Amino acid sequence: MNGHSVHVEESGRGTDWVVFEAGAGLGRTSWDLVLPRLADRARLVAYDRAGFGRSGRTSGRPGIDDLAADLVALIEDVVPPSAPLVLVAHSMGGLVARRAVDRLGPRLRGLLLLDPTPESSPVYDRFDRTAAKVDRALAVTQALVRFRPLARMASGNVRRLFPADTYATMLAEDFVPAGIAQTRKELAAVVAAIPRFRAEPPGLPTCPTVLLSPSRPDRGRREQRTAMTAHQRQWVATLPDGRFEQIDAGHLIQAEQPGIVAEAVAHLLDRATPTGGQGLADDARPS
Repeated sequence: MNGHSVHVEESGRGTDWVVFEAGAGLGRTSWDLVLPRLADRARLVAYDRAGFGRSGRTSGRPGIDDLAADLVALIEDVVPPSAPLVLVAHSMGGLVARRAVDRLGPRLRGLLLLDPTPESSPVYDRFDRTAAKVDRALAVTQALVRFRPLARMASGNVRRLFPADTYATMLAEDFVPAGIAQTRKELAAVVAAIPRFRAEPPGLPTCPTVLLSPSRPDRGRREQRTAMTAHQRQWVATLPDGRFEQIDAGHLIQAEQPGIVAEAVAHLLDRATPTGGQGLADDARPS
């Protein structure tokens, strides 16, 4: 796919399709708690971006447009052209998904974003400086994760949220030197992308779009969380068919509230195929 070897896993059944795009530093396993809840509703596609997990390694530094091109190529290779398609993306994956929207065109019937950071958010005002500090920390982590006990310490936040078997796979595939190196590359891709996103934002998705925003901030980041939430609301308000929902979770919504994520996907699938169900009543959804 675009010169990369990409590991893709399909599950579920049905005529509708859902493709999952992970956040930075994570891959297909980050959706492990969501997929079983949708297995009887649609065909499900989770994958590792090039450089992560079971996908082939990369030598260059990808840009967000490159990652979006890989996503589109995957969809074109795997999903039947006439099938209703919903795209789900977490965090940095939201930037990738939004770049892919224009190329997917009308075949995209629904978009679900989990805690994305809109380019208008003040967190990006000095993101190059923030990213430089994060990269230095990741460089240290990249060396330390060669030692498995230290890798477990470095990934403790993930260990607490995911089942033991999922975490064991993450530890073996993602929290390794090559995985951390790829995370650093993708961090650099975000730094390079933000000025362009701000100068020339991607086209707005015209399909039904739901944005799930966590209500619980990371430690010491309450003010940043408040600002982020406000900008997420503002972005959704610009959409022709957008919906904002704040839920009780931290950043890894798919791990803490997989049921709500699955319900949101099912809602979008019902919108994409009205004959398949009546959807979820507005008063039955969190707000």
